[in-house]
Amino acid sequence: MNSQQLPIQQTAGNIALVVGATGIAGSNLAIKLLENGWTVFGLSRNPKNDIEGLQPIAADLLNSESLVSALSEIAPTHVFFTTWMRNDTEEENIRVNSAMIRNLLDALSPKKSIKHVSLVTGLKHYLGPFDAYANSGTLPETPLREEQPRLNLPNFYYAQEDEVYKAAARDGFTWNIHRPHTLIGKTIGNAMNMGTTLAVYASICKHEGTPFIWPGSDAQWNGISDVTDAKILADQIIWSAINPEAHNQAFNITNGDVFRWKWLWPKIAEWFQIEYEGYNGTIKPLEIVLNQKQAVWKEIKEQHQLIEGDLSQLASAWHTDLDLGRPLEVMTDMSGSRKLGFAGYKDTKDSFFELFAQLRNDQIIP
Repeated sequence: MNSQQLPIQQTAGNIALVVGATGIAGSNLAIKLLENGWTVFGLSRNPKNDIEGLQPIAADLLNSESLVSALSEIAPTHVFFTTWMRNDTEEENIRVNSAMIRNLLDALSPKKSIKHVSLVTGLKHYLGPFDAYANSGTLPETPLREEQPRLNLPNFYYAQEDEVYKAAARDGFTWNIHRPHTLIGKTIGNAMNMGTTLAVYASICKHEGTPFIWPGSDAQWNGISDVTDAKILADQIIWSAINPEAHNQAFNITNGDVFRWKWLWPKIAEWFQIEYEGYNGTIKPLEIVLNQKQAVWKEIKEQHQLIEGDLSQLASAWHTDLDLGRPLEVMTDMSGSRKLGFAGYKDTKDSFFELFAQLRNDQIIP
């Protein structure tokens, strides 16, 4: 099931609304849906027209009138919610991100067209909000399992889920929640983009002749980890949406393999033909490094005729630092979907290398 097409007869007549179609998860999902015969609308604040066949919709999820107007001629059978908005506090995250889902499903409710809603969240369901587990000193038990209860902490993922559950009870649709680990895939201007962030960092190291220095913790360097290829996430989302036995469940989703960063980091350095340094007792936040490299990236952009000279549009070092700086190893159990027949798998090394090759081919990195 590695990026293969699903039977067309299972998807004919389905109308998808992909919310967040410009992000890593949404864009890869939209492409996969189109390949499998769906009619696909992509909703975002600033739509792009770079996916052939995708019908873009511009709307503000925090503006109910904007949504009603933008969706007036659209009656989706399936809604795929793949976006979120970062705020300064978790309380504000809860208020804003729950409102986005509530406003969308309220706008669509009178149409009575929705059969299924899929929501993409993540492993903060188990770990808590950004940095919460590090500050509290309470670390969750791994591997992270789908049946683990909610934490007694404010978490906007829980608020998002609750909006889906309430609307499902009101309107009679089925649902799935998908919890990927760090997403690896191509997009520009995304708030959580480790693959491209590391590619940009490695390109700067090569340009300056400096080593590719591990920015994170001892636990992450030596511990077991996993990640989620955006294409594997798309496979699971579609699989669960069209298989009734998978409905009304939450699923973890990763590539299906595990690795240690002390194994993968040298391989990434080798791909870029640069030297590397591993963990040596100190966390070295990547955000501090890249915040000083805008002028360098502009020089690289001009030298290699790249398409994006704004480093902040490519790298999300703050998020990479949070992932790689965790004080524990993080791995994910996928028993829920595996027991029901989902067999998607991706070699993690291939996820990174295929992304790097695509970024180079698209003139995003040299």
